[in-house]
Amino acid sequence: EVQLVESGGGLVQAGGSLRLSCAASGFTSDDYTIGWFRQAPGKEREGVSCISGDDGSTYYADSVKGRFTISRDNAKNTIYLQMNSLKPEDTAVYYCAARRTGDYEFWGQGTQVTVSS
Repeated sequence: EVQLVESGGGLVQAGGSLRLSCAASGFTSDDYTIGWFRQAPGKEREGVSCISGDDGSTYYADSVKGRFTISRDNAKNTIYLQMNSLKPEDTAVYYCAARRTGDYEFWGQGTQVTVSS
């Protein structure tokens, strides 16, 4: 069974840091592009970052560039999102997702990140 399980969310003050983890099972995550998305209340889901399974290339949304870092540990089949200098506007439910080509086909259940001002 394919599963993505996020963890590491929580409550943090503005300026603080969190590291989210996305543990993959049932498939080899380094064959897939893994993306991090977030959705705040009343807002559409937005892509935050992704890392390619082919060459490890990364992408960041402008809103998080320079503050967030995506990485993967293939031995642990886990993808991380290091979030530094957090802002209240980063508050959202964060999801990881996986795709080989085309649309993201596997999604985790999400983890809540709340940044207080």
